[in-house]
Amino acid sequence: MLVQNAHEALQILEDNDVIWCQSMAATPYKLLEGLAEVALSRQNLTLLQLHTEQSEILSQPELKGHLRQRAFFVGKSTRGAVNDGLADYVPMFLSEIPKLFRSGDQPLDAVLIQVSPPDAHGYCSLGISVEATRAALQVARKVIAWVNPNMPRTHGDSFISLNQIDRYFVHEAPLPIHQQPEQSAVTSRIGELVAGLINDGDCLQMGIGAIPDATLRCLGNHKDLGIHTEMFSDGVLPLVERGVINNSRKRKHRGKIVTTFAMGSQKLYDFVHDNPLVAFLDVEYTNDTAVIRQNKQVMAINSALQIDLSGQVCADSMGTKIYSGVGGQMDFVRGASLSEGGRSVIALPATACGGKVSRISSMLNPGAGVVTTRAHVHYVVTEFGVANLRAKSLTERADALIQIAAPEFREQLAREAWDDWGLRVKTS
Repeated sequence: MLVQNAHEALQILEDNDVIWCQSMAATPYKLLEGLAEVALSRQNLTLLQLHTEQSEILSQPELKGHLRQRAFFVGKSTRGAVNDGLADYVPMFLSEIPKLFRSGDQPLDAVLIQVSPPDAHGYCSLGISVEATRAALQVARKVIAWVNPNMPRTHGDSFISLNQIDRYFVHEAPLPIHQQPEQSAVTSRIGELVAGLINDGDCLQMGIGAIPDATLRCLGNHKDLGIHTEMFSDGVLPLVERGVINNSRKRKHRGKIVTTFAMGSQKLYDFVHDNPLVAFLDVEYTNDTAVIRQNKQVMAINSALQIDLSGQVCADSMGTKIYSGVGGQMDFVRGASLSEGGRSVIALPATACGGKVSRISSMLNPGAGVVTTRAHVHYVVTEFGVANLRAKSLTERADALIQIAAPEFREQLAREAWDDWGLRVKTS
């Protein structure tokens, strides 16, 4: 049913409803603005989500008892609320969230989405973010949509009939834009080193940020690269235009870029609009290790906040303070390792806090979450080099990681390797 605005559309919500919110750059932020008002007249609403854009309004203390956010991935809009106890963080592999919905382990009453206008056949598109929303739509009793003419029409698992939407309103507003980050000498060097590990014909998975972009900028002379990823951003576009990324050697979805969401500039959104080259698929599928491994030479490129001398990777928290989420890192690290000729990379600057803190440490900070275990980690890259940890002993790992730490921390790390682990390592 067509209604005038978000406030009217949200009136079908009832006390105790559990709601899924489409996430990433497709966050239906106009619906969330309305939800902040409507929730005040409801009790005990729960909003499930991944990373959401422009949702800070839902962290207001006055919503206590009316609405509580439950985030599977924490971003700028929810980080403060989670760490202040006003919202909850649920650590979970991204590939498993749709299973929660489809199995009924996580009941859902309603879904909030942002979609493109319907086509000639009455089908809207979820546009630039399918993720777990496809699964949520299959089980929820109520579907509430914001129809935005600026939302691209994408191919894959993104389509929903207008007849499946209980209430919707039409409003034109811009999509969140994420411009490519500025490069530094550090990120550029890391990008060069990661690119040196990539072979012709590799099938890439990468995230968003300066290091993935720096890596992609160094791949202009490569051939026949493919993309099967959780997400991608603007960095892939020049390589597609030059034919470097052509997906010709993929075994799964040959000739297509496979993703579950995209986030970047308007140029990126224009590129994916009505483009059969790009398939936006359910994240239970894109991140399934059994699917990932079917492509040869999968190269998974991910980042971290901290790594200890045994190779344990923390990617979701700074000590006990939640920063992001588990996401799909382990899905792709494991999928890549099972792929014929596959590899994985954890890439990170050697230091933080303006060079005052080493990201490579003897032990993780108390409370830090291990996202990728030391049994899974393969390559670790900083601006100071590449450490290959596959099949290495604890002593060999510590030695390799110390060699790629910032020079001013190496002697200290060597001492701590002995004091904390009983490992004798080199210091030069």
